[in-house]
Amino acid sequence: MDLRLPPSIHVFERGWLSSNSILFTGADETALVDSGYVTHAAQTLALVRHALAGRPLDRLLNTHLHSDHCGGNALLAQAYGCRIAIPGLDAAKVAAWDEEALSYRATGQQCARFHFDATLAPGDSLVLGDLRWQVLAAPGHDPHALLFFCASEGILVSGDALWENGFGVVFPELAGEAGFGEVAATLELIATLDARVVIPGHGALFGDVPQALARARSRLDYLSADPVRNAQNAVKVLLKFLLLERRTLALDALPGLLTSIPLVERVRAKVLAMEADELAQWACAALVRAGAARIDGDRLTDV
Repeated sequence: MDLRLPPSIHVFERGWLSSNSILFTGADETALVDSGYVTHAAQTLALVRHALAGRPLDRLLNTHLHSDHCGGNALLAQAYGCRIAIPGLDAAKVAAWDEEALSYRATGQQCARFHFDATLAPGDSLVLGDLRWQVLAAPGHDPHALLFFCASEGILVSGDALWENGFGVVFPELAGEAGFGEVAATLELIATLDARVVIPGHGALFGDVPQALARARSRLDYLSADPVRNAQNAVKVLLKFLLLERRTLALDALPGLLTSIPLVERVRAKVLAMEADELAQWACAALVRAGAARIDGDRLTDV
């Protein structure tokens, strides 16, 4: 399978705390798509500096504004003075720095405040790495998420709309808004693109798009069949995110820690109908069973 990329595209594959970042080095302009989580911002800057080898970073674009995709924006803008482009439907939230509307407070995550200079919308056309890219809507995981597709090279930057083995948490459904249908529509759109290689928001590049779409649709069917499944998945993901950030958590602190995250507390009370202690025990056991954590005495430790 041909996963080769043009020499103007450089992918920094990150861990699951930080999104992948894609650096484009055109003849006259450089650009970065997505900047990882705030605790990895210095690492993101170091990777970009090394790859640019003295060139400036001219532009920074975000597929969507979850904290693990834009947490390095502020530091990169400080270091390079680069222009930042974000999904246009989130512009008012960023301008006001509304951490509730931007999901950072709801998910218990951090993001350094950043500015933006331009907005992106479906139908826009971009030049990145001397190649032409279409901007496409990708609602579902995030209602305002975007895809970038280069038809001439068959390359799709999918963010969290499609991974090799699934997609990101369907957060709108947890807030009582539509999300499953939007995920299905986004997968259908991707199926029409004839992409040769996908650069996902997390994980390695992949080329068997039909198989990835089949797995994603199966996953969507499973989650949408019972709201409890999507809620449980979100709790596991948010606890794993905390573990990735902090590396270890005291077991006796988990009930209070989880219920201090507004989104977790909402689904605990309204969807899962579990007591705080019960939820913490369940989530801890679920991560251990999945091989994503281990218990060391009185602590839950990341694996």
